[in-house]
Amino acid sequence: MQFNRSKTGSIFLLISALVLVLDQLTKYLCVNFIEYGTWGIQVTPFFNLVHIYNHGAAFSFLADQGGWQRWFFTSISILVTCVFIVLLKKSKKELFWTNLSYALFIGGALGNLVDRIFLGYVVDFLLFYIRTDTFFYAYPAFNVADIAVCIGAFLLIIVTIFSKKEKD
Repeated sequence: MQFNRSKTGSIFLLISALVLVLDQLTKYLCVNFIEYGTWGIQVTPFFNLVHIYNHGAAFSFLADQGGWQRWFFTSISILVTCVFIVLLKKSKKELFWTNLSYALFIGGALGNLVDRIFLGYVVDFLLFYIRTDTFFYAYPAFNVADIAVCIGAFLLIIVTIFSKKEKD
């Protein structure tokens, strides 16, 4: 018995679901075990698990805008998710890397969408930084959904650059 008889990339929605569950589980653990707004848990001399809220988009873009950005980014997430679901359902299932990139986009967008809708902000908890006696730089904190979106974007760029075009 064959699990998926579809000739499209729809089966990759399972990866999207896995990303969504992993993202929400890690955020749940963060919220329940790491005190908000502290240095959290030091894992290495350059990496901490923290608990912060991002009211904006990537790198806290528009975070200080008074609330309208919540619905703006919610709308963008819904639109992007719908577009990638349509692309995934139209894609041939043999296009593994393309379908994987779409699935990662969908899972990541949904992970942060859930936060925006139910909390009004996105929970971030992975913080990388450089600290010396005279210098400090912290990369903006991020989460599993952000990782999925970035990997999906990277894969899509690589697939686009290196895919073999069919000759007409």
